[in-house]
Amino acid sequence: MKKNQLFTIRVALTVALGGFLMGFDASVISGVVKFIEPQFDLTKIQLGWSVSSLTLMATLAMLVSGPISDRLGRRTVLKYAAILFTLSAVGSALAPSFAFLVIARMLGGIGVGASLIIAPVFIAEISPPERRGRLVSFNQLNIVLGISVAFFTNYLIVRLGSSEASWVQTLGIGEHNWRWMLGLETLPAIFYFFALFSVPRSPRWLMMKGKFDEAMVVLKRANMDEAAELEFKNIKASMESGSDKRKVPLMELFKPALRLVLLIGLGVAVLQQITGINSVFFYAPMIFEQSGIGTDAAFSQAILVGLTNLVFTVVAILFIDKLGRKALLGIGMAGIAIFMFVLAAGFNSATYTLSGETIEAMSEGIEKEALYTIQDDVYNSDVKYKEKLSEILGPSTLKEYESELIAGAIDSNPWLILIGILGFVASFAVSIGPVMWVLFSELFPNWIRGLAISFVGFINSLVSFSVQLVFPWELATLGTAGTFLIYGIFGALGLVFVLIMVPETKGKSLEELEKILVK
Repeated sequence: MKKNQLFTIRVALTVALGGFLMGFDASVISGVVKFIEPQFDLTKIQLGWSVSSLTLMATLAMLVSGPISDRLGRRTVLKYAAILFTLSAVGSALAPSFAFLVIARMLGGIGVGASLIIAPVFIAEISPPERRGRLVSFNQLNIVLGISVAFFTNYLIVRLGSSEASWVQTLGIGEHNWRWMLGLETLPAIFYFFALFSVPRSPRWLMMKGKFDEAMVVLKRANMDEAAELEFKNIKASMESGSDKRKVPLMELFKPALRLVLLIGLGVAVLQQITGINSVFFYAPMIFEQSGIGTDAAFSQAILVGLTNLVFTVVAILFIDKLGRKALLGIGMAGIAIFMFVLAAGFNSATYTLSGETIEAMSEGIEKEALYTIQDDVYNSDVKYKEKLSEILGPSTLKEYESELIAGAIDSNPWLILIGILGFVASFAVSIGPVMWVLFSELFPNWIRGLAISFVGFINSLVSFSVQLVFPWELATLGTAGTFLIYGIFGALGLVFVLIMVPETKGKSLEELEKILVK
């Protein structure tokens, strides 16, 4: 492998560590919600808020991250994000109350918003056109790696919590399991901060600031000399053609020349979240518990979600510059719709019945006499079954023992549900997961890229926040089948949008794409 290729790979992997922290920070909460709901006696909306508060702040951070990075530099903003990740991890682990936990999570959300926007832009600006798709996808690869590690460490902490080893008892892993889950992020956050000192500044940003000699040095490290000089000329020509505005007002985005790229960007941004991916990532153990497999199995199957996400993200990286962005999007959106319909069908066919034998084996904290009043009653809906349990046991008891009460009553096909979830995750990971950020880094012209990606990233994160916030309420109100049916319908509509609207961008320089897409 050539020296310049090794350089760009090293830089891309280092910068993309921000994606790892984002994935870990966002998904580690999936193991926490089960424990904080009864501890802080949360309502379903409060539970959703504990998950979505991070995304809310990420949404707001996306509005300003691009312009701030245009002023301070991509690398500088990522260093600040690393500091915020560290403070959030420590604060979340030590949180004495629900309000404190939410504030600490929101602090981390600022880091998430900054890294989610700036890392792919940084990588795109330093990458040669023929390798840009793969290198930008490193950010998504690190996001899913962070998600996978979060699922694994959550499972490990749950398993360790039941151990009677003296060191486990001394560290309080069983008693404070969710605090350990949240606090582990401190280590990679500190590492990321110091690793960023080893990467150069973005060559396009340096040229925006008039530092042409330094920009050329970076370009020559990333490309062969001839290609570096050509890239330098193209960037400079783009800046001199009237695209060199220093302060770009938001209304510039809505001018006719950018109408097409803005529509495509917004459509893809909404689709990535409206199909429910973060409901699966951030509530995976909760979803698996709804299929009746129990707590330990739910945490172990959540690891499968992370591994599937990781494997198929690697597949996307291998093929994104061969098959192209649009082909992967089409395949993925079709799979998302199909597997969400499978998931809805799997939960829709489930029934819930408590036998006398099952009731007798329930935990001591459950009032068994109350359960005997519904012995052998058949419920065709999880919503009606849980409503009845709340009526006879009380909401607080249902919160604490929901997994056990569902596992003891449900008659379903857990394999069908597992296939639906893993198939959905695979379809997402091979397509709109990594492809969206590649498209964002390619669609918008240099002079407005920071602002444009901040805006479409803001919309993406706003939709994500909404989906996360209402998911526990949806499960309680619409049921699992109804919730996933809605996601499947959005997936089908998304496939139509991709086939009609999304262009192919592979193999073209950022300046060539500007000439084609911006009229």
